[in-house]
Amino acid sequence: MGAGTVQLQKSKRNRRTKRVRPMSEINVTPFVDVMLVLLIIFMVTAPMLTVGIPIELPKTAANALPSENDVPLSITISADKKIVLQETAIPYEQLIPKLSAISGERESDLIYLRADGSVPYEFVAKIMGAINGAGFSNVGLVTDVGSPDIMNVEN
Repeated sequence: MGAGTVQLQKSKRNRRTKRVRPMSEINVTPFVDVMLVLLIIFMVTAPMLTVGIPIELPKTAANALPSENDVPLSITISADKKIVLQETAIPYEQLIPKLSAISGERESDLIYLRADGSVPYEFVAKIMGAINGAGFSNVGLVTDVGSPDIMNVEN
């Protein structure tokens, strides 16, 4: 985006040499092109930036929770029963002390609990009971959108 020059000619009667004056206009087209390319790159890569534990969430017919400004705490239980708080794996014994320490610095008390569908219900219920017993009552279970196939549920 450099500046160009414009050559001026004096009137025909006064035939002096041509004077060169700097062009005062900026060519914005290359700038807009670069910005549009960057916009497309960010739009494509932004959904891929969510880091998480690969789990198979159960499908339910429940509606999505309303979004808030403050990102809620996320507890993930993987298929092998490992507990992950946000992005850090922690043992079961440290879950409540870590939650208490983190929640003191946050405005929102919302906690999202994500559990793999293969995790036994008893284990998920124990985690929820521990969270509730520690004073956290605003817990949401995260599931995939879609209704489950009730007829094919294993006993």
